[in-house]
Amino acid sequence: MFQGRRSESSEKNKALPVSIAELDAIVLSHAHIDHAGRLPFLVANGYSRTIWATPATRDLCAVMLADSAHIQEKDAEFLARRRKEFIEPLYGMRHVTRTMELIVGIPYNKPFDVVPGVRGTYVEAGHILGSASVVLDCTEGSVTKRLVFSGDIGRSGLAIIRDPVPPADADAVIMESTYGNRDHESVDGAKARLAEVVRETAAGGGRILIPAFAVGRTQELIYNLHALVKEGAIPSIPIYVDSPLAIDTTTVFQMHPETFDQSEDMVKRVKELFDFPLVRFTRDVEESKAISAARGPMIVIAASGMAEAGRILHHLAQGASDPRNTILIVGFQAEHTLGRRIVEKVPVLKVFGEEVRLRARVEVINGYSAHADRTELTSWLNRVKAESPRLGPIWLVHGEPEVQNAYQVVLTAKGYSVSCPEPNVRVAF
Repeated sequence: MFQGRRSESSEKNKALPVSIAELDAIVLSHAHIDHAGRLPFLVANGYSRTIWATPATRDLCAVMLADSAHIQEKDAEFLARRRKEFIEPLYGMRHVTRTMELIVGIPYNKPFDVVPGVRGTYVEAGHILGSASVVLDCTEGSVTKRLVFSGDIGRSGLAIIRDPVPPADADAVIMESTYGNRDHESVDGAKARLAEVVRETAAGGGRILIPAFAVGRTQELIYNLHALVKEGAIPSIPIYVDSPLAIDTTTVFQMHPETFDQSEDMVKRVKELFDFPLVRFTRDVEESKAISAARGPMIVIAASGMAEAGRILHHLAQGASDPRNTILIVGFQAEHTLGRRIVEKVPVLKVFGEEVRLRARVEVINGYSAHADRTELTSWLNRVKAESPRLGPIWLVHGEPEVQNAYQVVLTAKGYSVSCPEPNVRVAF
């Protein structure tokens, strides 16, 4: 699902690169909405075949797609009341229900027949709970070739999630390139910066407002805040998780401890990773409103991660103009989103159509990215190559054009055959 300017993203989301009749199966890498968000739209338009996913991805989709349908329906109602441009929802809850009936959960490292002649295997991508790189062994006659789709590649050392596992014996690779032109700060450095921001803002009596993706980022923040509290590295202030979706996805995390990184000390020692005395999960609207009336320093984690919808907008409307507060950005912010404008520190924000002066401190911690950076992407690909004597073309996807172009130069200099396909281009290997 595309996000950004409402009318532009709506048109993109309604356009399909191929007809429904051409789709024999869907192999889903993970549950993030930019990857899974249009599945019910396909179903609404007649798709009725298998959707393959890992079990954790299937369970995350159940809550995320329902939330997506709900947001679209509420947005349409809001625009209709304001007599603004009406944008019809892509799908409704009944399409989500039908989508879930089509998803088949397959564990990591267990081969499955996608369609005759194509055998799939999921391996750990290290990005979010249940995320996978996809190995497709494609047989035509007596020839079998292996296509690897990286999915979104995670970072080594992320909290909770296991490190990515580069597949072997690839003939060709479709590879993400989100951060192909830069490196992040270290994972450990991100945790230390988080503690610093919390201490400094709390000392001034302010709030730390964190727009966070409900899946992955929120749980990682809770985990790290839990660890910092246990270490005595931050003051004992309330931590509000103000997002029904984040609460539901945290429950899904608790359902899948088999996917956690068992090498982490806290995973081994602490039974309740996401539940401790300072954290408060606020599900209903009245609880959310009560946060605004509460006094004293606090941490508020709320969706959406790019501040385009959800309860974070209410907290920004009330808190962005207070210089005691800190808006903490911990994830990628796409162009034309409110989150990107906050990162760019524009003097006046538009929230719910009203102007809000940006006087709060803005801090960005890139170390919390769930995407591998340039060095980590290259390390992943180098490990694929080391185990793939027949490796041929690399196709870069999932990145802004200037980033892809810069990363293509880097990889070409290392001897890889790299291209950045335009939308709707068909390639063979």
